[in-house]
Amino acid sequence: MKTILAVGVAILSATMGYAGPGDVSRPAPDLELTEAKLLDDVHCDNCQAKESAIFDLGELRSEKAVIPLMDVLHSDEGESSRIVAALALCRIGDARGAYAVKRAATFDRSDRVRTLAAWFYNTYVKEGSFQFEPVQAAMASKN
Repeated sequence: MKTILAVGVAILSATMGYAGPGDVSRPAPDLELTEAKLLDDVHCDNCQAKESAIFDLGELRSEKAVIPLMDVLHSDEGESSRIVAALALCRIGDARGAYAVKRAATFDRSDRVRTLAAWFYNTYVKEGSFQFEPVQAAMASKN
């Protein structure tokens, strides 16, 4: 019984990040360095790295990212990059970014970007700002 208890405590300590005597804990990541690296990646030519950085900046709610993300939302050629930028701007919650997403929901050249920007705006900024047609009704009107 004592062996099982000792093993259980050892496993629990390891999973909870217990730092016992003589253990060296890892330093906390430098948030400013991380944010700076992500801001650099927003201008990367690698689409996957760029979109990952944009998403992460939204998760960090980086105020420094608002202007670069608005630039991506307005001028990036890739639909997926503009969509991720709209999501990140809504997650950050800055009024300038939210307004840019609202405008993209109305005026973006892509139906897909307009729809998702409106969805993000409704979800994260102001519920009920945009009305969505049920899928069945949309399909019936096309026939």
